Amino acid sequence: MVQGQGALTGKQVARVLPCWLCEKLAALQEQHGQSVYLAGGTVRDLLLGYIPGDIDITVPDGAHLWAGEVAKQTGGAFVPLGREEDAARIVFHGVSVDFSAFREGAATFAEELNKRDLTINSLGVCLDPLLEQGWEKKNCLLPIVDPSGGLSDIAARKIRVTSEQAFERDPLRMVRVFRFAAVLGFDIESSTGDLVRRQASLVDHVAPERICHELDLIMGSGRAAATFKEMAESRLLWEILPELRQGLGMQQPASHHLDVFFHNIETLAQMELLLRSTAHGYPERKDSIAEYLAGEDCTAILTWAALLHDVGKPVTHVIDQSRDDRITFYNHDNEGARIVRAIGKRQRWSNYIVEKVANLISHHMRPFHLLNVARTGSVSTKACIRLIKSMGTDLAGLFLLAMADARAGQGGMRPLNIEMELGQLFAQVELVQVENVAPVLAGTPLLTGNDLIGELALVPGPHFKVILEAVLEAQMEQLITTRDEALAMARSIAEDMQEKSGARQR
Repeated sequence: MVQGQGALTGKQVARVLPCWLCEKLAALQEQHGQSVYLAGGTVRDLLLGYIPGDIDITVPDGAHLWAGEVAKQTGGAFVPLGREEDAARIVFHGVSVDFSAFREGAATFAEELNKRDLTINSLGVCLDPLLEQGWEKKNCLLPIVDPSGGLSDIAARKIRVTSEQAFERDPLRMVRVFRFAAVLGFDIESSTGDLVRRQASLVDHVAPERICHELDLIMGSGRAAATFKEMAESRLLWEILPELRQGLGMQQPASHHLDVFFHNIETLAQMELLLRSTAHGYPERKDSIAEYLAGEDCTAILTWAALLHDVGKPVTHVIDQSRDDRITFYNHDNEGARIVRAIGKRQRWSNYIVEKVANLISHHMRPFHLLNVARTGSVSTKACIRLIKSMGTDLAGLFLLAMADARAGQGGMRPLNIEMELGQLFAQVELVQVENVAPVLAGTPLLTGNDLIGELALVPGPHFKVILEAVLEAQMEQLITTRDEALAMARSIAEDMQEKSGARQR
């Protein structure tokens, strides 16, 4: 809801601008004789009643000079923004302030605002009355400069581009259309959506890092599924993530009610619901899930994994005519992990994010395979241990992905109790982790590489890892409990490996 009609109060602005900044701006204004403006997202957020994350200051020219002087006087960090723009950022006491000059030859502040991307970001106020009166006098009204109708669009909750040339100036603005729609919960105005559709291919000229930043903000908005669906309808998604388009219209087995692409979108939607829920789909395991979700970048990792979990299906799609035209996607999990690594590299994800997402995708079918085992027998301790070892600290993440995936598949052949089954399996695996895995990892190993050398006279090599992991796993299964038993097992494995090696040489 817009607070104020065409003006901000000095009191509102004073809540955002720290005293140290106000003092420096007043001194610099007197020194340079220029007007000073508060602009863009800072004004938009104030009107919406939010606390702005950043402070955007605009001056007619010399933004680098202004920022440099403020940084010098405060001891804050100075960061140039762009090679060709007269813009810079200072960071001081945790506050980020962006300084920019009038862009693209604008002669007035209104002209400068009109050259911005969206009408809701093309708003500003002149700070001169406040600075000239002295910061302690906060009773003045600061009229909002609104050359493109941003106030009306905020009131109508609409995302509208400032001009037909906006995307040509910077094609990243097309992605920002969807980012702001997602973050603010606004609708995209129809002519703006049409313009994106016509110019979507321009986004190919944008640096991947800039796109990645906007997509991550969409992923963190809580409205990512609906937003990516809209991006697909506009064709922009196909330009950024063409791998997803291959799943459009691709039919799936009867446990699914959606094609591959829309199943990916629905899995993302279900993941967003799980993340918002206090129980996260596993009421009995909510504490361990909450602990996992407190980790670094977990929301981004899970939402990306949800959207891309079946990205490997199109390249593994087979219709088996010998089995009544059965649709199969064998090995789509591993192919998906391979594709995700390529996407992550292209989009300049961090190696940490790439590997976390790829690991979830490469293993996302394993809970379902174990459920198949459980329906006809019982899941062994060994199988639980191997899943725990594969996932490490991401075990809870894997079960969240499995739950989102299961909820997204509502076909006629979907197992009726699959959500309950996943809960039971997760409980079993966590019990094995607590009772079998954690005590062994916390204790002293029964064997080390030195024991293999000193006791068994083995020559170090890759086989050491195989032997020691097999012994560790047997200890977790409680098949062995003493050093002598561990040595006997290691000796047996080593002899078996030597025998097989000799057979290959013959």
